[in-house]
Amino acid sequence: MSPIIAEIIGTAILILFGGGVVANVVLNKTKGNSSGWIVITWGWAMGEFVAVFSMGQFSGAHINPAVTIGLAAAGLFDWAMVIPYMLAQTFGGFLGAVLVWLAYKDHFKETEDGATKLAVFSTAPEIRNYPSNFLTEVIGTFILVYAIFYIATPGFISANGEMLTTIVINGQDVGFGLGALSALPVGLLVLGIGLALGGPTGYAINPARDLGPRIAHAVLPFANKGSNDWGYSWVPVFGPLTGALLAAGLFIILS
Repeated sequence: MSPIIAEIIGTAILILFGGGVVANVVLNKTKGNSSGWIVITWGWAMGEFVAVFSMGQFSGAHINPAVTIGLAAAGLFDWAMVIPYMLAQTFGGFLGAVLVWLAYKDHFKETEDGATKLAVFSTAPEIRNYPSNFLTEVIGTFILVYAIFYIATPGFISANGEMLTTIVINGQDVGFGLGALSALPVGLLVLGIGLALGGPTGYAINPARDLGPRIAHAVLPFANKGSNDWGYSWVPVFGPLTGALLAAGLFIILS
């Protein structure tokens, strides 16, 4: 499978699980209505697990532009593949959100509040303070990417899409990627971040997780949609990217 296709599918799987569990908890007349934050964090963790386990062998299963740019900044991913990966991930996020909308279409009709509907697609802060919200996303993504540097199994995607077990960087053979063996610890890492740091902003920690579904929210046809909250949308994009670059910097310093 092409690594670009794998990133599309993997990110769509992540959003299908993650957006789906949010829909199950917040939309009216669902089986899981009001079942709470623990259910939401577990749903996202399982989405991460399934996406990484199934797609890791083909693309490294970044499924997150922050992970991709963090690996590239650390010299562990080809910069030529960064933009294609990020576009694929964003498109995958869009597709996953459309699938959630199709699955819960009747429940969107039964839910009046526009902000509740938007929550299925994208994040929003509990207290809107942009500097604090940005910092929260930086911290959450920093620990995500920094931990991934040490728990991921070898595998490197070259510019021609070939999966390599090692590459030569600064005269040394190194390997990197989120292969299938990394799926469980990465899923648990996302669970822990959600439980510990998800309260202020909903822990986007992934630009594609927020931007792709937010675009889907903007274009999908349903009543009482409410605002897309584009004024906040830069936080879950640039906060995670900043956190990833900081994690890469620390990794380089300590390596």
